[in-house]
Amino acid sequence: MDEAEESGAAAGAEGRDTRTAVRAWLRLLTCTTLIENEIRSRLREQFDFTLPRFDLLAQLDKAEDGLVLGEASKLLMVSAGNVTAVVEKLLASGYITRQPSPTDRRVQIIRLTHAGRAAFRTMAEAHHGWVEELFAGLSDEETATLTDGLARLKRSAQGRIAPREPARRRAGG
Repeated sequence: MDEAEESGAAAGAEGRDTRTAVRAWLRLLTCTTLIENEIRSRLREQFDFTLPRFDLLAQLDKAEDGLVLGEASKLLMVSAGNVTAVVEKLLASGYITRQPSPTDRRVQIIRLTHAGRAAFRTMAEAHHGWVEELFAGLSDEETATLTDGLARLKRSAQGRIAPREPARRRAGG
């Protein structure tokens, strides 16, 4: 197969090269992984802290009245079990409190302590600098173009993802 045939074979129904989207996805995934791994490493080295704990503190920093554990799970896009493990570590360090809801004793609300807020703000400032450093090879215009393109990609993906029905528990399962 020559180059023209190969190009035609990879063209989608709209005449687009279907490999382009896959290449873009792989590049995006690689960049995300590189940056995330570097942030994880720096949090661990400089603050003896994990990214999941940092992410939960970030959500709590924005939530003046605290968060119900289920809300935290949804915001972080992780299971309730994962949130519980992170919460236990943050409770032990004195960064958060956990109290039952005044309206429903079965519901637990977590909040930042003063020490947790101060620690988070210090880490967030460093995090901001690290991201700036990792993006330093791009001009402001390139960063704005990338941000705009990613916003369009997000809208495109959201518009094509079918809503899923919640999984139903099977008897005996």
